[in-house]
Amino acid sequence: MSPGPSGRGVAILGAGMIGEVHRRAALLAGADVVGVLASSAARSSEVAERWGVAAYGDLAQVLADDRVDVVHICTPNATHAPFAEAAIRAGKHVICEKPLGTSLAEAERMAAAAREHDLVATVPFVYRYHPVVRELRARRQAGEFGAWHLLHGSYLQDWMLSPDASSWRVDPELGGPSRAFADIGSHWCDLVQWVSGETFTDLLAELSIAVPTRPAASGPTFAGPSGATGDRVEVRTEDSAALLLRTASGVLGSATISQVAAGRKNRLWFELDGARGSAVFDQEDPERIWLGGTDGNRILVRDPEHGSPEQRRLSTLPAGHAQGYAQCFEAFVADTYAAIDGGNPEGLPTFEDGLRSARLVDAVLRSARNGSWTKV
Repeated sequence: MSPGPSGRGVAILGAGMIGEVHRRAALLAGADVVGVLASSAARSSEVAERWGVAAYGDLAQVLADDRVDVVHICTPNATHAPFAEAAIRAGKHVICEKPLGTSLAEAERMAAAAREHDLVATVPFVYRYHPVVRELRARRQAGEFGAWHLLHGSYLQDWMLSPDASSWRVDPELGGPSRAFADIGSHWCDLVQWVSGETFTDLLAELSIAVPTRPAASGPTFAGPSGATGDRVEVRTEDSAALLLRTASGVLGSATISQVAAGRKNRLWFELDGARGSAVFDQEDPERIWLGGTDGNRILVRDPEHGSPEQRRLSTLPAGHAQGYAQCFEAFVADTYAAIDGGNPEGLPTFEDGLRSARLVDAVLRSARNGSWTKV
């Protein structure tokens, strides 16, 4: 993860929490953040002054700036496709937040554009970058667990538990027709497929809405006090999803996804059960994995002095000094820049992975409507 060449120009589109995460990772990877485009001219100027960069008036100014080599798209979902396609046509490499678009057709166009123009286009499925996740994958590749019998787990959050919590994500015009699954279920499916080596090909999905109305909100997340007054809108995107899955090789899987699970902040958890052993990863305890066997169980802790080459590469801190989400994101951005420089980093999630995720989202929505097993 050596820093990219100094002077690599980056533009950040979107200045919310995730925009700040992208900016920090870009700077740590040796890039020069040259400008920002936020939700309004006033917001762009405010953030630009704080960051010490240029404030763009619109996307055309971003794409006309010859200093910009890479565009980071951290804006609401409905803008991902038009922004990414325009950036690719302008010859810019792209890092785009997931989902790639609000429909499968948009994701197909985006992936096709990246292929056609031979540009690096990546999507932040950054949980792949936990060192112990790399260790699990390496052990699977070495045959430690044997053939899989069952893949199961959940991704639970509680940020939408309050009836007065809302966000642009609730509006399908801005966030797309799926919320909980497209937002976090997509992460679970990507990670489990990548670690296990399996591909989900069929699924049965049920969706539920726990809170029927929420405050109208088109900006950042709003959480008013209980009993807050103001306009409320009908909720049309799911709070929770439950899935049965089957892989191309016939392995059964299940996943529970929720944004209304009290006390769960960001609990991406999975268990992979094989003929020779099992493995468990919990994103809220990302320094260790549980390895199960009939003759006893073990806890393996991240350690740069032991384990697979990828686990060691991504262990940037000594054992016992906790790494987490921020280091995952930093490694992902550094690997994207390395790919731009001609490298081939292992496990770098590209628009092809984003397209595979969009196909899963589309299948989940179709299955929930039809009430039947559905091909991905």
